[in-house]
Amino acid sequence: QVQLVESGGGLVQPGGSLRLSCAASGSIRSIYAMGWYRQAPGKQRELVASITSGSSTNYAESVKGRFTISRDNAKNTGYLQMNSLKPEDTAVYYCNAVVKAIGTLTPRNYWGQGTQVTVSS
Repeated sequence: QVQLVESGGGLVQPGGSLRLSCAASGSIRSIYAMGWYRQAPGKQRELVASITSGSSTNYAESVKGRFTISRDNAKNTGYLQMNSLKPEDTAVYYCNAVVKAIGTLTPRNYWGQGTQVTVSS
């Protein structure tokens, strides 16, 4: 099985920064795309940023220029650097990865448990 564990969330003042990490573990053969999603209270989960295995990136318009997604393939870990945070960035942030596990034929979509990010003064 494959597990994704997020870390790095917390409370930060407007204008501050946080770095989220997503560590994948288990019977991993290959990790394809990785992404970060967020869900604020009363809202649908939305894509924040994604990165392919070749490190091509995609961002939601609302975070372009402020957030940076990256990955360390040797560590099976993805990151989301969040700068110039705003109160509207407050949400639970979820890591997502498309992973081909050892002994399986097709990749599967995996989710982490989520980490709370609160931007408030």
